[in-house]
Amino acid sequence: MSEKKAGIIVILSSPSGAGKTTLVKKIASRHNYIISISHTTRKPRVNEENGRDYYFINKVKFKKLIKEKKFLEYAKVFKNFYGSLKENIIKKLSNGENVIFDIDWQGTKQIKETNLKYKIITIFILPPSKQELFKRLLKRDQKDKKIANERMKQFKQDVMHWKDYDFTVVNDKIEKCYKQIIYNIKLKIKKKRNLKYNKKFIENHINKLIS
Repeated sequence: MSEKKAGIIVILSSPSGAGKTTLVKKIASRHNYIISISHTTRKPRVNEENGRDYYFINKVKFKKLIKEKKFLEYAKVFKNFYGSLKENIIKKLSNGENVIFDIDWQGTKQIKETNLKYKIITIFILPPSKQELFKRLLKRDQKDKKIANERMKQFKQDVMHWKDYDFTVVNDKIEKCYKQIIYNIKLKIKKKRNLKYNKKFIENHINKLIS
């Protein structure tokens, strides 16, 4: 009997509001990927459901899980905690299931430093412009412009972590961005090497974003 092939980890990260959650759901719905559902201490947004979008828990329970070393990765983002439980993820990977993550650069760094035996592919998503990013944030948090402004202040720090990823793409049109991501995931799996893309274009785009 042949040994079961292990699953792979795909991580999508981005500044808040750049569209990584939408892309993660699109990839999972069209391909063989299980979405890693994070635990978080933040309040649910409109149309979010516990157990589907996140596991919503309080800070006391979250810190207990940290103390018990239950997380594969966790981070504090905009005053709230987010984390991915280790046990379920490792079980899925061992069973040959591919797991896709919607996490920030802090969580990505932790997973990479864990030295897991599974292949990890990391992708960073950029918005087409700061103006478009702010529109997306306002649309998402219509009741509180203060939240959108706080996320914009964090933007410059977050965006500079793109160099730590295998591949970086601008999310201008969602379908185009999705196809680029899928192409590069397949390329990374097949070629087993670092991806080559137009880094000069990305650098110029980032300079415009942070200017």
